[in-house]
Amino acid sequence: MVLEAWDAFIDRAEAVDLDRSSRLPGWRAHEICVHLGCWDDHQALADLIASARTGGSGTAPDVDAVNDRVTRAHRDATRDEVLAALRRNREATARYLQKEPVELDTAPAVSVVGRLPLLSVVLGQAYELAVHGLDLAALGAPPPPPSVLQSGLAALADVTGALAASSGIQGGATLATPDGGWTFAADGDGWTVRRTAPGRGSGPAVEADADLLLEAASGRINPVPVVARGRLRVHEVGGLLRLAPITEKVPGIPGGPILKLAARTMGGAGGVLGRLFGRG
Repeated sequence: MVLEAWDAFIDRAEAVDLDRSSRLPGWRAHEICVHLGCWDDHQALADLIASARTGGSGTAPDVDAVNDRVTRAHRDATRDEVLAALRRNREATARYLQKEPVELDTAPAVSVVGRLPLLSVVLGQAYELAVHGLDLAALGAPPPPPSVLQSGLAALADVTGALAASSGIQGGATLATPDGGWTFAADGDGWTVRRTAPGRGSGPAVEADADLLLEAASGRINPVPVVARGRLRVHEVGGLLRLAPITEKVPGIPGGPILKLAARTMGGAGGVLGRLFGRG
């Protein structure tokens, strides 16, 4: 999943003008690609592996500060240098998956959203690459392949399940699309993630096209008007509300906008949001 996501993103980076302004404030396509690259002064995966080897001690990095430092340092990098940095990070990921001992997969590492098993953090690359692939698509690149969008949703389900388990939350949800989706279930002992067939099935769910789910989860779009137009549907909001405390523990969690929307919906069940969601 992760290597396919890397290949798809690099293909799209090669297809766009990196000097074009993106929909991310203050960032060109250049900055999007730079912060995903591996540089002499920024080797995120190597730092994560080192963290896992030492038991995941330390504090989570400030992602905004790190991104600001890296993008400023490489603001004038050439197109070839930026694309090479992306390929280095892809190869670093491949080396980890092929050569590191399997025991390291479940070792905790300090990530930007807290302590997670290293393999979950690595899978999280698929989410980031899918979302940033959609950013490049807004600049004229081909959209990410459906399989990459599904990988991004798998990563979102896995990280949310991991954070729910670490918070002692018992619950779960399905990220449902017309092409199938992913369900996670968590309790104090751990979490599971499984592929689901098309349709939402039973239980709490957020249902939409895969690209729309990723855009809502990442805060690229406001989910409220999308719900009003019926393009995104939330089922069994009360079940999602059990997961909302994660956003207090990890304010920047992927998927936070949807969980916050669930909390707002329950808080004003008689208002506009309550009418939009109903009881489904």
